Amino acid sequence: MEARLSSSPAGGEAAAPQLAFTIEGGGVLEYAAVPTLRFDLRIDSASDVPIRSVALNVQVRIAATRRPYDERDRERLVELFGQAGDWGRNLRSLHWTNLALQVGPFTRSTRVEIPVTCTYDLEVTASRYFHALGDGDVPLEFLFGGMIFYADPEGRLQVQPISWNDEAEFKLPVSVWREMMDHHFPNHAWLRLEGHAFDRLHAYKRDNTLLTWEDTVDSLLRAAGREEA
Repeated sequence: MEARLSSSPAGGEAAAPQLAFTIEGGGVLEYAAVPTLRFDLRIDSASDVPIRSVALNVQVRIAATRRPYDERDRERLVELFGQAGDWGRNLRSLHWTNLALQVGPFTRSTRVEIPVTCTYDLEVTASRYFHALGDGDVPLEFLFGGMIFYADPEGRLQVQPISWNDEAEFKLPVSVWREMMDHHFPNHAWLRLEGHAFDRLHAYKRDNTLLTWEDTVDSLLRAAGREEA
């Protein structure tokens, strides 16, 4: 989907560039130190007006209402959207992240990469959503804002704001997110605890001479009657 942004010039000035944004692909950013996705953005201009640069702001949202969910998905998404009877009221788009990009000079068309740093912290809404899904695609919305810097026919620098009214869409396979997390955290998940809760858990581990945190959690689950399935 292309999001076209029209600009109206001031009197006597050259028409501002009209831009279109398209997300052409996405995947895992290789050799990144932390889990990072990359999205391939194409920016097209409808004229030959030289663009000096674009200060681009990008908001990424998860369009959760645009995909189906099976029973397993609904069970694992209870913390976000409630029980089955509440979904009609609670299912909504989720904010993921905001980014800023500096796009260099171009005429007519250019391509840039949007890097999105991810976390496996399941207290973060986007991570919890991705982790809950079994398969399929996650529909994403990219909203664009910022400023266009371009030259008029006399070579003078002009500035034109970009509206937030338009968007581009992309479907990211859940398997891509899992591939990324498996690469950085193979067979692991993260659990964040407040300091006092960690201190109590650490004391339980020490007092029961348990070797690992997995042993500690397993011991607590057995005591609660929650044996491993």
